[in-house]
Amino acid sequence: MAGRAVAVAVPVAIAVAVAARSRGLVQRAQSTRLRRAMTITRISPQEASQKLADGWTYVDVRTVEEFEAGHPPGAVNVPIALAGGGGMAPNPEFLGVMEAAFAKDAKIIVGCKAGGRSLRAAHELMAKGFSSVVDQRAGWDGGRDSFGQFEPGWSRVGLPSEQGQPAGRGWSDMRSKKK
Repeated sequence: MAGRAVAVAVPVAIAVAVAARSRGLVQRAQSTRLRRAMTITRISPQEASQKLADGWTYVDVRTVEEFEAGHPPGAVNVPIALAGGGGMAPNPEFLGVMEAAFAKDAKIIVGCKAGGRSLRAAHELMAKGFSSVVDQRAGWDGGRDSFGQFEPGWSRVGLPSEQGQPAGRGWSDMRSKKK
């Protein structure tokens, strides 16, 4: 009888393990499909400038200090991370402010210093249902492409810029739009 209980217990344990593994494979497949569905279009600084001329909004996700030092004309500042005593920390208000300030179908260009933060912001916005988001690769200063080659950013290709915290477009003004 004891041998029979072991014989039954082993197949049940195997069935449970197989079912758990299958669930994990299904979850990974769904996650992969979601990432593929959220492919972000990355554009050059020159393409971003043209989109601005076509009525898109440039959302600079750099810190307040970085934004004040220089940004594309007409850009708004909604930092995805905030500078603090211990370095950069995620901005817990980023998505809430973006949802309060923009319709889900607003045409948005996100940019940062070199392209990393803006790509993260684009993914977060798309995951929240924003449908027309592009990332300006190389950011304000410039960044490395997938082959390690330096690509100059907005400020280094000679595109127009402005400084400061323009009324209605700085972080404190954008933040006040959140209910």
